[in-house]
Amino acid sequence: MRVPDPHDTTPLPFHPRTAFLKPLITRSTISVGDYTYYDDPLGPERFEEHCVLYHFDFIGDRLEIGRYCAIAANTRFIMNGANHAMDGFSTFPFAIFGGAWRDNYDVAKLGGANRGDTVVGNDVWFGMEAMVMPGVKIGDGAVIGAGAVVGSDVPPYAIAVGNPARIVRMRFDDATIRRLLRIAWWGWPVDKVTRNIEAITGNDLARLEKAE
Repeated sequence: MRVPDPHDTTPLPFHPRTAFLKPLITRSTISVGDYTYYDDPLGPERFEEHCVLYHFDFIGDRLEIGRYCAIAANTRFIMNGANHAMDGFSTFPFAIFGGAWRDNYDVAKLGGANRGDTVVGNDVWFGMEAMVMPGVKIGDGAVIGAGAVVGSDVPPYAIAVGNPARIVRMRFDDATIRRLLRIAWWGWPVDKVTRNIEAITGNDLARLEKAE
């Protein structure tokens, strides 16, 4: 039984703009799970440079993306390096320009606006040009609409749209969401996922639970 290779950068030979992201990641501060893909007409290999912005090693924040996520073109993850301290009268980052400006600046303020790691769960779908702000947590099974600007956490199986993004509805009722999170099919071995694709993509929860 042949299944896709999560390390294949051309899983769709007829559509080279789509790639599994895991083998394209070079930075230790970014992790991407198996089978998560990015689609970009200018080339998916641009993901780290084009989609993960203001991500500086000296800050140390991480971007973590789970398995089986679908990321459309020009989705952006804005990291903590974009934040400026706002507790003083000016937000201008004097210290980054060095010299006397750095000497007269409390460098600790550079990290004062750090909101922590950005974490995306499994089976999350991002529409085109979605933007995720620093430190946001997005739960499993969520949907982020095209052009959404996500500045606060999104719970599992929520649909978030707009600027600023707001939750317009939940994909399923609370009881179903609890059962889906318990099943966590994205953690199954790939051969088990393959055998149960019809149940995973269907809407018969009892059948999916039976496959556990």
